[in-house]
This record gives sequence, C-alpha cells and structure tokens, in this order.
Amino acid sequence: MGTLINVQPLFLLFLLLKPLQFVRINDSYLSDERREELEDYIDDLHATGPTKPPTKEAFKTHVIIDSEMPLTDEDYCNLEMKRKRVHNRLYCAKEHFFLQASYEDIEEMCYNIFVKCTNGIRKCHRSRQIISGVHCVLTSGIMMPFCEYTSSFKEGWVFITCQWEDDIGEIIPVSVIDILAI
Repeated sequence: MGTLINVQPLFLLFLLLKPLQFVRINDSYLSDERREELEDYIDDLHATGPTKPPTKEAFKTHVIIDSEMPLTDEDYCNLEMKRKRVHNRLYCAKEHFFLQASYEDIEEMCYNIFVKCTNGIRKCHRSRQIISGVHCVLTSGIMMPFCEYTSSFKEGWVFITCQWEDDIGEIIPVSVIDILAI
C-alpha cells in the first residue's frame, strides 16, 4: 500500500513551496504617477476577472487622434496601435477606429437619436457632422507587438455605442462601430 509521500511526490512538493511574491517596481527614473500606471497595467494583463468598465480616459486614449502623423499614412495603424497600446490582454485587436474629433464632439453623439448599426448591433448613435478617421484591420499577428494592420482613411458619419456610467453619472461613448463614408 502506498502513502502520499511515495504516490504523489510532486503534489507534496507543491504544498511545500512558498507562494509567489510580487515585486514592487523600483525605478528611480519613473515618477510615482508613472510607476503606479505601470503597476496597474501589469495587474490588468495578469487579471482573470471581468474587464474594467469603460471610462472617458480610456476612450480618449484609445480612439481620439492626437498625433501629427497624416491620417493617409499606410503605417498609421501599425504605429498608433502600438503607441496607444490598443489590444485585448496583449492579443491583437481585430479592428479599431481612430477619430479626428474632440472628445466633447464624440460625447455629444451619445445624445443623438438611436439608429440601426451596420453590423447587427441594435442601438447606435450617429454623428451629425462629417468626421475624419482611420480604420485599422488586422492582417497578421496574434499577440502584441507582432500585430500588423492595414490603414484606411475614412471620412463620413460615425456610428458609436454609448453606456451610462454610474460612477460619474453620465452617458459616455464606449466604442466606434463604423465610419459610413460619404
């Protein structure tokens, strides 16, 4: 008859190991704010729980264009997707839109009437004015930083989804669904 020691030695070894200790990032070149941002980013990558709710800051960071690069540049998406860290837990985003408009203009769209979306989503909001943007479509790669995208400059009506955010008591834009070219 076997005992736990000679039947399951690997299991016993795992019981004896100490739990992993996380190391605080101590880099004298990082400000406290940047260090905290980096630690949050690392925590998000390794998290297994539900995703964070959308925020104004996330939308501004990932969607609103703030670079001087021409929107017609064929490498626009390859550079911006990496620079703005647009991914899903390091997996490449299949498609993404960047918009050349102020956040306030995009946020106002959330108060426009509902329209039917182009891809089956039931409720979208359409812009009242023509907006320029870039549509990025994944062509190769699975994980960052090996994602490669095609860039398509578009100008037209923008379709977005919005969501009520309880923490701030406002309706905020969540995602860009399409740019209907004129």
